[in-house]
Amino acid sequence: MTVNEELSEHAEHAKHPFDRMVAVTMAIIAAALAIVSVMAHIFTTEELLTQQKASDQWAYYQAKSIRRYESDIARDLLKTLNSEAAAKGVEKYAANVERYQKEGEEIQVEAKKLENESKVHSQQALRLHIGEVFLEIGIVFASLAILTKRRAVWLTAVMCACAGVAIAITTALIHGS
Repeated sequence: MTVNEELSEHAEHAKHPFDRMVAVTMAIIAAALAIVSVMAHIFTTEELLTQQKASDQWAYYQAKSIRRYESDIARDLLKTLNSEAAAKGVEKYAANVERYQKEGEEIQVEAKKLENESKVHSQQALRLHIGEVFLEIGIVFASLAILTKRRAVWLTAVMCACAGVAIAITTALIHGS
């Protein structure tokens, strides 16, 4: 088929109001799909970044736990010595143990908060991806509507697209606890 024949065919299809209506519907669905897709990618990226931050916090917590344990060992070893210097060392390492314990608890709280945030982003991204699927199915049905000239197929496309947009909008309802 030559370019002129193809253009003529498209011009002929454009004369039909049903085809124009379905084409406009497809354009609207495609725009909604683009928006939902970009939002899904953003939330997926946020999920991964937040999970990495949580992992970093857990590594920091582990480092503090190791330091606390080493201070425990040093304090216990110094307790066995009977000298004034050893007594000062015992006090110093006992203070370190308490400080590392307190810092570890704070780090643990932050790590859990980041994990929860990552989980929320994951749920939001999943919801958007499900919305994407319905929008893509809507485009497929709209294409079929142009080919078959069936209003029921076009209405199915519209319903799928509406479901996809509705599912994507419900992403706003997902919040962390």
